[in-house]
Amino acid sequence: MPKDPGSEIPDSRAAGAVTGAGGEAAALASGDQWFGHPRGLSTLFFTEMWERFSYYGMRAVLILFMTEAVTAENPGLGFGTAESAAIYGLYTFFVYVLALPGGWVADKVWGQRKSVFVGGCIIMAGHISLAVPTVATFFLGLALIVIGTGLLKPNVSAMVGDLYPEGGARRDAGFSIFYMGINLGSVLGVTLVGGIGEGINYHWGFSIAALGMFLGLVQYKLGGRHIEHAGVLDDSEGADVIRARSQRFYLVAAVATGLALLLGYLMATDSLGISISELAAYLGYAVVALAAFYFVYLFVAGGLTPVEKKRLGVIVWLFVLAAVFWSGFEQAGSSLNLFARDFTDRTIGGWEMPASLLQNVNATFIILLAPLFGGLWTWLARKNANPSIPLKFGLGLLGLAVGFLVLAWGAANATETAKVGMSWLIVTYFFHTVGELSLSPVGLSSMTKLAPAGRVGQMMGVWFMAAALGNLFAGLVAGGLEGLPPGDLFMNVAQTIGIAALVAIAVSPFVKRFTAGVE
Repeated sequence: MPKDPGSEIPDSRAAGAVTGAGGEAAALASGDQWFGHPRGLSTLFFTEMWERFSYYGMRAVLILFMTEAVTAENPGLGFGTAESAAIYGLYTFFVYVLALPGGWVADKVWGQRKSVFVGGCIIMAGHISLAVPTVATFFLGLALIVIGTGLLKPNVSAMVGDLYPEGGARRDAGFSIFYMGINLGSVLGVTLVGGIGEGINYHWGFSIAALGMFLGLVQYKLGGRHIEHAGVLDDSEGADVIRARSQRFYLVAAVATGLALLLGYLMATDSLGISISELAAYLGYAVVALAAFYFVYLFVAGGLTPVEKKRLGVIVWLFVLAAVFWSGFEQAGSSLNLFARDFTDRTIGGWEMPASLLQNVNATFIILLAPLFGGLWTWLARKNANPSIPLKFGLGLLGLAVGFLVLAWGAANATETAKVGMSWLIVTYFFHTVGELSLSPVGLSSMTKLAPAGRVGQMMGVWFMAAALGNLFAGLVAGGLEGLPPGDLFMNVAQTIGIAALVAIAVSPFVKRFTAGVE
């Protein structure tokens, strides 16, 4: 199920602009409404829906396409499992990482409105590139989608917040409706792009993803008049300042593009002497070292009060737990997807369901269980028994570990000729969803609550980096399917995450003491 952290927390710049019943009543009386909300919400809802349609649809078949033999009836790239999983991990890693500079570009250079449109165009170009059956256009397509998503994803969410200058509960309800667009786009994308791509022709599937993004762009332009003030660049600094900054941005972007092309050439010609898996691992270690250096700097020279240092310690702990969680959870698109294709009996009444369609199970459970979890936390809070933030993280890891334990049990005797039923994966996704609902919704909220004064944006970046690291390591772990039986791989993952869960639960009372005043 899509987490999309940027869509879960309203944009703080708009929250305090106008508050109270008077502002809310004025918004309701403005006339141009969509289900009681600003008409612009419909434009952004469908923009997000079609972008998620293209993204999650392509993601559902990405590793299947890379590992499919070039001689198959529906040919793929014929890459090995380890290589494909590393590419998948790098791809999802950069999708999260580039959301940070994408937000900066919108805030300082283009504004959200232009950034979303340009990002959507780049995403569409990426899917078109994927639809061309060559290795070079495949990697070009992935790069374009990463760049486009970095521009679109964080900024369309910020624009939703700008539609509600009055703040209040109506704004929160607007984000809930917007979040439905993510789920709807995901389900439609996996069903159509995955079904057509895997069932008929992968490149047709990528073309459907491009068409989805095109439809999103068309309605974004047609509905632009409803967005009104949302996403407009703040030009209070003056045109000269913005122009100079833009020139520096274009220069840095050109240099970064050149370095990326050089790295791609060196990797393609094996001039560096390292595999794509090793490159991904080195990148992961570098990011971990960078995060550690950043946290140490804040503790030593960040000018923090003793209370802020304690809360920063909690953020470090949650960062580690979140990275561990996503490293297991995000195997849904890699190792679990491959297991669905190679070791799962997907026959229903004589029809073999495409493996990619099982990616919809998590989204379905989210839709069914999210209201129940919301009611559960509220009920527990009334009884003064709501689990603490660190305990919820531990419970999230526990749910993830149980899911992998179930799958390890089911996969123990699975072979390509003696496949197991889909129920093993369905139960696994159920526990993974329970884990996600225990951890993900409170993740960003806890970062904003615990962040030192003046560093809320940086702590949001920390959360994105935890998700990025988790995605990267998920790809590296999934590469183990090439050398280990699936049952052994899933058991190793279950044990690792299970130990982390037990440690997190055991120390949660101690960690909770450092969150006083923010729970």
